[in-house]
Amino acid sequence: MTETLSFQLNWEPNGFQSPYFLAREEGFYREAGLEIEFVEGHGSPYAAERAARGRADVALAGASAVLTTQSKGFEPLAVAAVTQKTPAAVYTLRDVFGEPLTEPAQLAGRTVAPSATKTRILTAQLLENTGIRDDVELLDVDPHTHHRVQHKVVDGAVDAAVGVVTNGIEIGREHDRTPDELPIGDYLDVYGMTLVTGPELARERPDSIRSFIRASARGWAAATRDPARAIDVLVGRNATLERNREIERLKFETAANRLQFTPYVRDHGWGAQDPARWRRLGETLSETALLEGSIDPDAVWTGEFRPVDEPIVSEYADRVRPAVE
Repeated sequence: MTETLSFQLNWEPNGFQSPYFLAREEGFYREAGLEIEFVEGHGSPYAAERAARGRADVALAGASAVLTTQSKGFEPLAVAAVTQKTPAAVYTLRDVFGEPLTEPAQLAGRTVAPSATKTRILTAQLLENTGIRDDVELLDVDPHTHHRVQHKVVDGAVDAAVGVVTNGIEIGREHDRTPDELPIGDYLDVYGMTLVTGPELARERPDSIRSFIRASARGWAAATRDPARAIDVLVGRNATLERNREIERLKFETAANRLQFTPYVRDHGWGAQDPARWRRLGETLSETALLEGSIDPDAVWTGEFRPVDEPIVSEYADRVRPAVE
């Protein structure tokens, strides 16, 4: 008997999410007894809250959004860490910045425009750790701009912007200019995307969560071994992505090779979570005005549903190592 699960995405389908579409196309979810209904999203906070409220069975959301959702009085539960590093990145164009951007210290004396509150917080922490927070004009987030911060870089209105990895490469190719990116995940030890559910599903259908994690891990492994196939499936679902096929593939390969496949995954397997990292993120967020109430980082995640008896989960590194090394 097949069970239907709704999967709330954090955004509209793109290369970062291609493994899940590949998992459905290849029948991995079906073999696990699941039928997956994808729901396009409006950001990680929206996705995390939907799962916490029980309006979506599983959601894809950034770790910081999970904690901010908890601060609102909800009970989101991260059941797997998909990417061990945040996808946030500072990016610019070489002719705007005046030199290659290779380290955070170069942002001193510069103006930086973030596209979202979460990435602004991470950038502020990066600057604080580097000792240059007071030397950088980190602009507030304009809720009406979002992707328009890219245009500010193109026009030279700011020295750099903050978005996600590949944003800089994308505008560089579009305008035939040389881009540079500084991945924040290389400097801050915080999680990126997680799989989230709510208390009711966790309590009543634990086997469904385990099956979803197992099939999703298979999807990530298959996509890592054959990125072209993963993007073919993604484009087949949304033909408008055809013109950006190369960028979508780059998004996925960056996520798979740099954000997901880390020493921690090699040692602990796919989806593993570290309580110390959740606590560090909680400390970072607690120093901002983003939280609406108290948080408990130890209560916002669990490894209970991760099927460590499955080789695709526990021995994930061995399954994908030739593709990423």
